[in-house]
Amino acid sequence: MMHSRVILSFALILMLCGLGVSWAQDQGSEEVRGAFLSSREKTGSTKPRNRTPRRPSPAKKTNTNSSTNLNTGKTNANNDSDGGTTSPGPAAIGLGYTLFMRDTNGDAVRVDPSEEFHTGERVRITLEPNVDGYLYIFHSEGDGPPQMIFPDWRLQDGDNAIEAHVPYEVPASFEKDERLRWFTFDSNPSTEHLHIVVTREPLADVPTGDALKTFCATNKTKCPWKPAPEMWAKVQEAAKADVEVVASTNYGQPQTDKEKVATTRGLGLDQTAPAPSVIRMSASTKAPVLVTVLDLIHK
Repeated sequence: MMHSRVILSFALILMLCGLGVSWAQDQGSEEVRGAFLSSREKTGSTKPRNRTPRRPSPAKKTNTNSSTNLNTGKTNANNDSDGGTTSPGPAAIGLGYTLFMRDTNGDAVRVDPSEEFHTGERVRITLEPNVDGYLYIFHSEGDGPPQMIFPDWRLQDGDNAIEAHVPYEVPASFEKDERLRWFTFDSNPSTEHLHIVVTREPLADVPTGDALKTFCATNKTKCPWKPAPEMWAKVQEAAKADVEVVASTNYGQPQTDKEKVATTRGLGLDQTAPAPSVIRMSASTKAPVLVTVLDLIHK
C-alpha cells in the first residue's frame, strides 16, 4: 500500500510540474504576442506610410560607414555630425509572418507553413516587422546555392527599407500578371528554403539600391545576386540566435479586407487586424539582426 501511495504522490508531483511548465510557456507566449501587437497603432491610419526608397543618409551609406556585421553581431556606425553615435532602438526585433495559399476561388487563405505542399499549389507570404529597418530574403532549393530574391532591382529601385507593422508580400498580390502573384510548386518535389533577414542597419557587402541595379545591369547572368560562401555562413550562424516564438491557430481563415488594403496601400496594421500566424522575436533587445528560416516541403 505504501509503495502505491509513493507512486501516486510522485505521479501527482510530475503532473503539477507539467502544469507549471505549460502555464509558464503559455504566459511567455502571451508576453511575446502582447509585446509585438501592442506596438501596432491602436486605430488604423488613413494615410499610406512612406513607400518611397528610404536610403541611408550620407553618413550611413551601405557598405561604408554604417552596416550590420553578421560575423560579430554588432552594428558598425561612424559618429554623427554632432559627435553622437547611432544606436539601435530599445525594442527587440520581431517579425510576424503568415503563409497564404490560393484556394479554388483564387482567394488567399491562411495555411500551416509546416504542412506538405503539392505540385500546382500556390502560396505567398506576408511579412510584418515591428521595427523600421531593412529586409533581405534569400531562397534556395534542396541543397542548392542561395540567391537573393529581395531586394530586387526591378522593384522600388532595389530599395529594401521597411517600416514597422507595414505588411510586405512576397510575391506581391498587385503584380499585373496573375502568375507572378504566387509561388507555384512545380513538378519537381524538394524543400524550398526561405531565409528572411530583418536588420536595423543595411547588411555589409550586400548590394541594394543603385548598387544592385548596376550589378544586375552589368552582370545579367549573375543576377539574382548570390552571397559568397563566407557571407552565407554568417547568415546561417545568425539564424541560431535565441528567439521567442509564438504561433496561432488561425489556419483556414481568409485574408481580411483590412490586411489586403494595408498591403496594397502601404498602411500600418492596427491592433484590430488579425495577428500573424507566427511571431518571432529576438531574445535580446540589443540584437541588430533577426533571421527567420522558413522551409516549405514540396512532396
